[in-house]
Amino acid sequence: MSETITKTSFQKEVMESGNLSLVQFRTEWSGSCQIIEPVFEDLARAYAGIAQFFSIDVEQEHGIEKEFGILELPTILFFRYGELIDHTIGLIPKHTLISKIENALH
Repeated sequence: MSETITKTSFQKEVMESGNLSLVQFRTEWSGSCQIIEPVFEDLARAYAGIAQFFSIDVEQEHGIEKEFGILELPTILFFRYGELIDHTIGLIPKHTLISKIENALH
């Protein structure tokens, strides 16, 4: 399962981690975010122990989306060793996310 993080915990959980971390920027009311949520959760279970999955509600954690230039939700950012290595914007197929995860792991 993915873990909800805050702007404060983002530094420790994502930027200071050597693991692959996927961070979904979302809101509760967005239909697109609600559609991709079960896919994100399914992948979090499938890659448990291999990659970390986090969610940030941009309405609760104001400003963090601006730090990364996020204009559209949902956006998923891929980090490793504190570096942004890939991203997705909007609704994308599950197989595309799997491909991006696999590429980031190798």
